Amino acid sequence: MSTAFDLIVRNGTLVNHNGTGAADIGVRDGRIAAIGDLATRDAGEVIDATGLTVLPGVIDSQVHFREPGMEHKEDLATGSHAAAMGGVTTVFEMPNTRPTTTDADALADKITRATGRMVCDFAFWFGATAENVDHLAEAERLPGSAGIKMFMGSSTGDLLVDESEHVRRVLANGRRRVAVHSEEETRLKERAHLRVEGDPSSHPVWRDAVAAYQCTDRLIRLARETGRRIHVLHISTGDELPLLAAHKDLVTAEATPHHLTLSADDYHTLGTLVQMNPPVRDRSHRDAIWQGVRDGTIDVLGSDHAPHTLEEKAARYPNSPSGMTGVQTLVPIMLDHVNAGRLTLERFVDLTSAGPNRLFGIAGKGRVALGYDADFTIVDMKARRTIKNGWIASKPGWTPYDGREVTGWPVGTVIRGRRVMWDDALVGEAGGAPVRFVEGCLEP
Repeated sequence: MSTAFDLIVRNGTLVNHNGTGAADIGVRDGRIAAIGDLATRDAGEVIDATGLTVLPGVIDSQVHFREPGMEHKEDLATGSHAAAMGGVTTVFEMPNTRPTTTDADALADKITRATGRMVCDFAFWFGATAENVDHLAEAERLPGSAGIKMFMGSSTGDLLVDESEHVRRVLANGRRRVAVHSEEETRLKERAHLRVEGDPSSHPVWRDAVAAYQCTDRLIRLARETGRRIHVLHISTGDELPLLAAHKDLVTAEATPHHLTLSADDYHTLGTLVQMNPPVRDRSHRDAIWQGVRDGTIDVLGSDHAPHTLEEKAARYPNSPSGMTGVQTLVPIMLDHVNAGRLTLERFVDLTSAGPNRLFGIAGKGRVALGYDADFTIVDMKARRTIKNGWIASKPGWTPYDGREVTGWPVGTVIRGRRVMWDDALVGEAGGAPVRFVEGCLEP
């Protein structure tokens, strides 16, 4: 057998589970075959990472790529292009498409659509409903299934599961961790009159912190009754953090870059471009979420990439849709926070690769280790760049961070040994594949 590698990533600084330091990485057949000093070894391709930092491939476990049914906003190809442009190697896509991903045929259809079109690797969340609850234990083990997603608060789509008995049944069927959008639907209905026409800053008044806390409290009690592990998505309040910390044996939590970066102050300049569910809130909540990142209550980062066209966003609030682009800006926004001293680069790696590996039982991803997929996010920690709408590969072509200067930039995206992005340009073919899971069906 040849001792040559297919690829060597040479002269970079590797940030990994055992620390930070100089190391070359040798790749063979899409997997990591050697780590160390490979200066005398040969390869079919060499990436010179001098002056650059090599991270395990970033995993974004919450994106909405809108296909099928809403391809005017985004599709699986363009969404994956945006991911790769931003240094993201793997995405978990959400089920609130049209039709929803709530049966085996819909999941298989998404995998078929993704194959040969997506440049990054992928898995698809399976949506829970009151009607399909008896099939969820089987659904979470289907090839390409990221697990079960449950909406306890109404958002984009028709997947609401808010009655406690239905929630209990969802949690009682299956064993993998259930991801949850947690806002109390009854309170949202009661407070709908607080929306002020034409004023998106009333969005967090309507969908207040109490709605999030009440739902998360109820969810945790039901999870405790059923013994089911849960994952609370896009934490937006400081109120929820002590509750989450008290139940870490069952509960994990996600933070988003927009809840860590934006605040209620931004409604006055960005209007509906900041409108999300759950909402961007005042700075006190943002500061509390940062504390949750520092103390470990927050387990992972997800972008909650949820694109709408600028024409749709221009509708008068509250007729404007909630959601923003985010998969492409996750890495540069968070690297800027690293450079500002808000978190370490090692903690960023834990939140975006090792963390998703632990929480969701991903097979062969999330670390730079022998035998793992050769997924790398290569970054220039010193690069100073300005995020612009024109850089956004997502179909709507806008970002709330347009004009923001950041320090730290994704230079390259390598997926299973294939260079798919380098220096702000997509390279190579669309070779994305379904993610494998330890608790799922290992062979698609």
